[in-house]
Amino acid sequence: MEPRAHHLIIGLFTLVAFAAALIFSLWLSKSSADRDWAYYEIVFDHAVSGLSEGNPVLYSGVQVGDVLQMKLDPDNPAHVRVLVRVDQTIPIRENTRAGLVLANITGSMNIQFSGGSPGQPTLEGDRDNPPVIQAEPSAFNSILANSEQLLFKADELLTKANRLMSAHNIGNLTAILQNTREATDALLARRDELASLLDQFDAAGRRAEEAAIKVSRVSDNANELLQTDGRQVLESMDKALDVIYTTIARIDRLSRANEGAIDAGLQGMGELAPALRELRATLRNLNQFSQRIENDPSAILFGTDTMKELPQ
Repeated sequence: MEPRAHHLIIGLFTLVAFAAALIFSLWLSKSSADRDWAYYEIVFDHAVSGLSEGNPVLYSGVQVGDVLQMKLDPDNPAHVRVLVRVDQTIPIRENTRAGLVLANITGSMNIQFSGGSPGQPTLEGDRDNPPVIQAEPSAFNSILANSEQLLFKADELLTKANRLMSAHNIGNLTAILQNTREATDALLARRDELASLLDQFDAAGRRAEEAAIKVSRVSDNANELLQTDGRQVLESMDKALDVIYTTIARIDRLSRANEGAIDAGLQGMGELAPALRELRATLRNLNQFSQRIENDPSAILFGTDTMKELPQ
């Protein structure tokens, strides 16, 4: 009798637990059915890998609904239309943004709403005519979309690196390194000469700097001279040119006013030429006569020749 009583108690407990679970599920389904929902259609222009029907819909991290349906856009299969339902008490506004977020490390994705200014009007619609919300691409989806291209570029880079590190190129690189080492050793062996050469360059640079300073000083002095004495000279030359110009103008006016007299004077000078020649001849004769008087005045005065003594 005692084992039967234990089995009876266990069976009765099992029936009670099953009935309680059934009642709870009915209550939960009734509560979900009695809940008011708002429906929205989110359009994705990129892949929605990891998203499936029944996944949660979040608003700022809080679950407010779930995914009901997913389908491709018949006009553009690259776009995905996702029908979601959200608690009607949650305001979804015109500037509310929608996107995908990673749910867990397995790659499952959820839809998350964010933003929405209180002053913006709310989106209203039913399941047959839901408002359309354009989804924004997430950083995670961009990484997934570009991962294949990144892997391809990485593989291409590795291929080029393998070609670069071929046996022929390695031999050339070894020769270059060897030549570099020899050149370095040669420079180290002549480092004293290089130091002396650098000192000479330094001294030449200092001399060039000193010469530049002197040239600069000469240039400054010349500039100062031109600014002071040179300006005075130019002013004096300008005044002299003004005087010369005035004198030339006066001479021109005088020559124009006395043009006739100048012509007559020039003609008179032409007539004086024969008289000057005769005057010159007369002066020459007078000169000869004076010389004769000086040499022998008696002959000129008495007209007789001087008596000469005869030799004994």
